Amino acid sequence: MTQVVPPILSVTPSRALVDEKFKVLVENLPPGCPVTVRSLHNSEDKHDWEAYGHYVSDHSGVVSVSEDLSYGGTYTGKEPMGLLWSMRPVPGSRPGLRLRKMNVCTPMLVTISVHSGHEGFRDQAPLASVLTERWYMAPGIQRITINEQGVQGTLFIPPGPGPFPGLLDMWGGGGGLLEYRAALLASHGYVSLALDYLGFDQESENLELKYFETAFNIIKDHPQVMSDRVGIFGLSLGSLVAVTLAAYSTIIKPCCIVCISSNHYYPAQGSTIASRFEGVTRQLYKARVNEDNQVIWKDVGLEFITDPSNIAEVGRINCPTLLVNGCDDQNWPTVETAEDVARLMREAGKEHLLSRLAYPDTGHLIEPPFSPHFRATTFVIHSSKEKVLLLWGGKTKPHSDAQEDSWRKILSFLQFHLYCGPCLKAKI
Repeated sequence: MTQVVPPILSVTPSRALVDEKFKVLVENLPPGCPVTVRSLHNSEDKHDWEAYGHYVSDHSGVVSVSEDLSYGGTYTGKEPMGLLWSMRPVPGSRPGLRLRKMNVCTPMLVTISVHSGHEGFRDQAPLASVLTERWYMAPGIQRITINEQGVQGTLFIPPGPGPFPGLLDMWGGGGGLLEYRAALLASHGYVSLALDYLGFDQESENLELKYFETAFNIIKDHPQVMSDRVGIFGLSLGSLVAVTLAAYSTIIKPCCIVCISSNHYYPAQGSTIASRFEGVTRQLYKARVNEDNQVIWKDVGLEFITDPSNIAEVGRINCPTLLVNGCDDQNWPTVETAEDVARLMREAGKEHLLSRLAYPDTGHLIEPPFSPHFRATTFVIHSSKEKVLLLWGGKTKPHSDAQEDSWRKILSFLQFHLYCGPCLKAKI
């Protein structure tokens, strides 16, 4: 492409929360000009991730990613945020990578660039580029390390005098302290505690419910928290902890719970985290492995939940409950779990407390909106420390649509039950 004046590339806003949309506009192109718009991110573990769409400028020499069709690339069609949700490791990367922000005090830096033509764009200098910042933590949020009463985690407090509703935030069986969702929830007005409860460097699998009750009360007793408006947010194993606390705890009473990729496996032999993992570990030899050497745990989980003695008494739950599941979850039978939870709560006269979201062609790892889709990633089995390539499921486009839709509905659920009215959202 020959032209005297270079094209003008703009991204608005160039600095935003990760769940905010942006607009990408390329101007000053020749009419009918083929270009590639690309995003590139170098992750904290030094892997490059990219997404790109192939466009043709209109009669005015303009490409609007929000309005125009992509004719090819990592996404097609009219996809305003395709440059983020369709990100994947660049060619030549090792398999099984997963993109997660570990340091929420810094932004996710994404370079948006425009290149001439639809082929060979990686090998050419961009016609124009813009560096954008995507944040999980809005300005003014306090980040406080928690290491008290035996509890380890990170507390995020929104700006302002408060008081605010609170949330206990828990991830799944991969272990470790993950802060990014709690930071984003604080950006929406919730005092959020990201809880470390399954770290590989501690004997935390022997924790009883008391650990989680103590963590809940740390939030509840905080001077900037409305003590009667504290909920629980969990994914996978974290959702099991949420269900268990809501059903069995006599110490705490959550105002509501959100369970992503629901799990109600609660073996009769005890209430420790270890007892739940022991049952799973004993049966892992039954897990299927597909032609891509990806391990499928769903069938193993299905065997567990067909035994009534392995099921939590969800009919004891007395708070509003939101279940969010993907219909192509290959890691755990979450759809079957949701059906069983609905049956048990209906039998207990509690069905009015239950809300369910189920998304076709969506996998296990339902993350905040515009996060890349991970169909299979490397996973370390907690008991043996063995590394496997675990199949989570989902197809990129519908999974990404589900992440955007479910996040909006989760925030509405939390706002209704914890704020009881409109709440202000922090923005950058």
